[in-house]
Amino acid sequence: MSTPMKKAIIAADAAPRIKPSNYPEPFASMMDGRIKRPLGDLFGLKNFGVNLTRLTPGAVSALHHRHSRQDEFVYILEGEPTIYLGEKSERLTAGMCIGFPAAGEAHHLKNDTAFDVVILEIGDRSSGDEVSYPTDDLVGIKTTDGWAFEHKNGDAYPASHAAKA
Repeated sequence: MSTPMKKAIIAADAAPRIKPSNYPEPFASMMDGRIKRPLGDLFGLKNFGVNLTRLTPGAVSALHHRHSRQDEFVYILEGEPTIYLGEKSERLTAGMCIGFPAAGEAHHLKNDTAFDVVILEIGDRSSGDEVSYPTDDLVGIKTTDGWAFEHKNGDAYPASHAAKA
């Protein structure tokens, strides 16, 4: 007997994440204006994640970061975000895309415009991934239970901040 086909959806109709950010405070509050809709999870995808993400004016996609093992890819659907890559920045436009190889330069997007930005984010779910944040006192470690966060000196943030990726 075959399993029923997963129903196709309108991506913008997918429910947003219940918890807007996995970061511990004070970093979680810095994600105000970011709305992620986890599309890959809806279809049971295990090897990579897909998010439809809306950035309201002034919002950022993430803290400035780099993954040790995860590759990331972003496609700009609407708006004109600024990409911060290492020490450089550049305005992107709808239809553009950019990729971030594991262990590459730190990066994040920011919506510096008066209009919403909508992006499609795709990343693999490599085990053993760690995330460094060069401008913040934060290190992310992927565990079997999700993400755990530490200060750069190795002190853990409270356990309540461990979150599923």
